[in-house]
Amino acid sequence: MELAEKGTVVRKENIDIAKGINFRTWQQKLREYKHQPLSLLLKLLMILAMVLSVGVLILLIGYILIKGVPSLIHYFPSIFSWEYTSENVSMTPAIINTVIMTVLSLIIAVPIGIFAAIYLVEYAKRGSRLVKIIRITAETLSGIPSIVYGLFGYLLFVITLGLGYSLISGAVTLAIMILPLIIRTTEEALLSVPDSYREGSFGLGAGRLRTVFRIVLPSAVPGILAGVILAIGRIVGESAALIFTAGTYAAVPDSLTDSARTLSVHMYALLSEGLYTEQAHAAAVVLLVLVIGINALSGFAAKKLVSKGN
Repeated sequence: MELAEKGTVVRKENIDIAKGINFRTWQQKLREYKHQPLSLLLKLLMILAMVLSVGVLILLIGYILIKGVPSLIHYFPSIFSWEYTSENVSMTPAIINTVIMTVLSLIIAVPIGIFAAIYLVEYAKRGSRLVKIIRITAETLSGIPSIVYGLFGYLLFVITLGLGYSLISGAVTLAIMILPLIIRTTEEALLSVPDSYREGSFGLGAGRLRTVFRIVLPSAVPGILAGVILAIGRIVGESAALIFTAGTYAAVPDSLTDSARTLSVHMYALLSEGLYTEQAHAAAVVLLVLVIGINALSGFAAKKLVSKGN
C-alpha cells in the first residue's frame, strides 16, 4: 500500500512538472512570436478561419430558425397532414420520401463501395497503375456537380431504360453520386489499419478473406461509418439530381416506379412557385432537424458498433 501511494504521489508530481513546463504566459508567447513573426501570422490566420467558419454556420442556422420557426408554428398541424393539397402544403409525404430515398441509395451504394475499396486495398497490387486510375477517377467523380448526375440519370434511367420519373431512378442516381465518397473513405479507413494486424492473422493460419472480414473490417468500422454519415447528409440535402430523375410529385409512392419528391425538392418547388414562401421556410427547419437527427443517430450507432467490437 505504501509503495502504491508513493507511486501515485510521484506520478502526480511528474504531471505537475509537465504542466509547469508546458504552461506559458502571454508575455512569454509574445516574446517568442517576436523572433517568429511567421508563426504569429499563421496562428492569426487559423483563428480568423475558425471564426469565419463558425460565424457563417451560426448565421445560416440562425437565419433558418428565425425565418422558419414562426412559419412552422403558424401552419401547425396542417403542414404535417398525411396527404398533400394546395391548401395545407403538407411536407409529411416529402419527409417519408426522403427517408425511403436515403435507405434505397445506401442499400445500393454501401455494399458496392465497401467491396470495391476492399479489392483496391487488400487484393489489388499496391502501387499498380489500375489502382491509381481508379483513385483518380473516384476523386474526379466526387467533384462533379450534382446536376450533371441528374442529367445522366435522366438520359439513362428515365429515357433510355424507360423507368420514367420514379423513386428507383432517383435512388440509383444518388447511389452513383455517393459511390466515390464511400469508396475513398472506406479505402482510407482500411489503409489506416496497421499491417501488423494482417501479418498476425496470417501467422495464425487465417486466410486473406477471413483476415479481411474478421480483423481488418472491424478495425476500420469508424472510418467507414464516417463516410456513410457524409453520404447520408449529401442524399438528404440533394435536390438538383432528383428533379430530373425522381420528379416532384407530392405524395408517398405506392411502388418504386412512382414519382416522389424529397424534402429538399419540396422546399425548392415551394420557393420556385413563389406562393408558399413561408411553408418553404418551415420545410427548411424540418430539413435541418432531419439532417442533425440522422447524423446523431448514425454517430450513436457507430459508437455502439465500435464498443461491441472492442
